[in-house]
Amino acid sequence: MSKVNKKKKSTVAEQQKRAQMKIVTSDVCAVCQTPCSRGLSYLARMSLPGAVGQGVPCVLTLPGRR
Repeated sequence: MSKVNKKKKSTVAEQQKRAQMKIVTSDVCAVCQTPCSRGLSYLARMSLPGAVGQGVPCVLTLPGRR
């Protein structure tokens, strides 16, 4: 077999295999058993009056992690 017939993996296929983190809001960060620095800083920002947030990526909610 020659190397010409071999297909290369595209970058799109490689990106689809990458695990995605869930976006969580401050209420989830507040009750987290293992708080991270990203979650704590987000929680502090959201505790200020008038703060509007979109959430923060959570490392602890990766698919397949228990």
